Amino acid sequence: MLFSKSADLPTADTALPGRDQPLTTDEVHFVSGRPLKGPHPEGFQSAVFGMGCFWGVERVFWQLPGVWVTSVGYAGGITPNPTYEEVCTGRTGHTEAVEVVFNPEEITYDDLLKAFWENHDPTQGMRQGGDTGTQYRSAIYYADDAQKAAAEASRDAYAAALKRVGMGPITTEIAPRPTYYFAEAYHQGYLAKNPEGYCGIGGTGVACPVGIGVDA
Repeated sequence: MLFSKSADLPTADTALPGRDQPLTTDEVHFVSGRPLKGPHPEGFQSAVFGMGCFWGVERVFWQLPGVWVTSVGYAGGITPNPTYEEVCTGRTGHTEAVEVVFNPEEITYDDLLKAFWENHDPTQGMRQGGDTGTQYRSAIYYADDAQKAAAEASRDAYAAALKRVGMGPITTEIAPRPTYYFAEAYHQGYLAKNPEGYCGIGGTGVACPVGIGVDA
């Protein structure tokens, strides 16, 4: 999953054209057996995060109590229904993303934000560790005003914590939730299907002062 490419996002004129039809993906989660695309229980909520290679990111979240189901996909770009190979060129504009469907009575959005901040380095711009390119950028795509406010507040709190240890500014993209395109079947639940597979994420070691301290 190591690629070297431009750190510039494409424009509508330079992005790949994509396709009208969604990619074929798993119907149910490999670990939980729950449907990736729903229906989900009434009252459950969803969140979308980008924080590097989505194989390891998805595993962080499916292990958390209160998370109903997770999936991996592509978000924040231009190309409709992109393939993984297309995303890897940097010409779709998407970041590798994870959708997290959760029970807010068991785990809060703040708890998810804590896991998000603590399990990657949000100061690296268009890369995450050795994985370089726009598909590895840090991102929070909010579903409503409440998620937006929580995301921005957590960013400010974590930025202060990082500054205290001498780290640079946060580069995380915080934006309205765009279309989320489910990735191909072989990416879903990848590290459960391939326990020795690549996991490129790693945190800063700095605690985020939001949430209840869930362990990922």
